[in-house]
Amino acid sequence: MVSVTLQQTEKLLQGNQSFSQLGFSMMLTRLKTLYFKDPSQSTLQKSTDEINTFLDKFTAIMSNDYATIANM
Repeated sequence: MVSVTLQQTEKLLQGNQSFSQLGFSMMLTRLKTLYFKDPSQSTLQKSTDEINTFLDKFTAIMSNDYATIANM
């Protein structure tokens, strides 16, 4: 099981990374908007949970992008 930490999520939401999977990029864009409007710990936790759920479902196609995230 792959897992993204709160710290990695915060870097993702504040950064300008590029990922190969369109669905993941679209989800990040939406989460960045939510986090920009409400940069609370609660929003960060919900974003982390959603990213982890996405990665769990799509581990096979996300392996290259997860390697990028893991090095953050």
